[in-house]
Amino acid sequence: MMMLTRAGLAIAAFLCAAPVLAQTCSFSMTDMNFGFVNLASGAAVDTTATLNVTCTNPLALGLSVRICPNINAGSGGQSGGIRRMLQGSNILNYQLYQNAGRTTPWGSATQTALGSPPPIDLLLPILPPLLGSTSRTVYGRILASQASAARGIYLSSFAGAQTSFTYTTYTLLAPNCSDVTQNPTLVPFNVTAAVEPACRVSAQSINFGNHGVLNSAVDANGAITLTCTANLAYSIALNGGLSNSPPAARQMVLGSSSVIYGLYRDAARSNVWGSAAGQVVTGTGTGTSQSVTVYGRVPAQNTPAPGQYNDTVVVTVSY
Repeated sequence: MMMLTRAGLAIAAFLCAAPVLAQTCSFSMTDMNFGFVNLASGAAVDTTATLNVTCTNPLALGLSVRICPNINAGSGGQSGGIRRMLQGSNILNYQLYQNAGRTTPWGSATQTALGSPPPIDLLLPILPPLLGSTSRTVYGRILASQASAARGIYLSSFAGAQTSFTYTTYTLLAPNCSDVTQNPTLVPFNVTAAVEPACRVSAQSINFGNHGVLNSAVDANGAITLTCTANLAYSIALNGGLSNSPPAARQMVLGSSSVIYGLYRDAARSNVWGSAAGQVVTGTGTGTSQSVTVYGRVPAQNTPAPGQYNDTVVVTVSY
């Protein structure tokens, strides 16, 4: 009897998942540093930062990438659609823009009060090195009319989801940024400014008027107007005029003739205003316009020849 033995041969195949190559993008953003800023004039201050983008195309397909660079409010927060930098409880308002004219805010698809993000479309190359890159300027502006901002260093930090850049590939029709939620990438950077102490000063002339004889005292007032950084201590000194005379014996001159006059810190004309210790006016800036009265007096004296007498006094504000 013939015995037959049959055996089954197990055949197995192991299929390993092949890696799927996908387009990837990387980003970098320079800090936006306004540097030292003088806000006493109330003017706006501008600067820029740069966003750099690099995308890969490992599949060598003719694809485009739509990038949505969403920039939120940062650690300084926002007031309506205006971003803020902070120094403790002190606030400095600023904004980020898409254009050099600073008319179109750079915003976010998730914080629409700040505006919309400017979509960036990048065509991926189909030949080596299969890398596409571009850059964009981010335009910054410290908003005008902030002379009241206290001096010091202000900061808004963009970390975590404050800058969540999303992107996706497409072939024909680019999607709206509100629909692009793929590949969120965090791109940290800082916005900083140092508000420096400053004062802006102007002076109103003193006109003693027309007089026939100087047999009695003649009084007139002028004013010094200054805008100084909030909480900034300052002092105002007046020099001795063109003749470099004492505060109560300054001279208005016409040729070789002169008229003696004095400048004072009080309406009673008892405290002279000069440049020596104890003769200056002191104050503290508020960030708004402040006016300080200058009290003038021409004392009774011998009347010189007729004509117009003048002097020039230099105002020096120290802080």
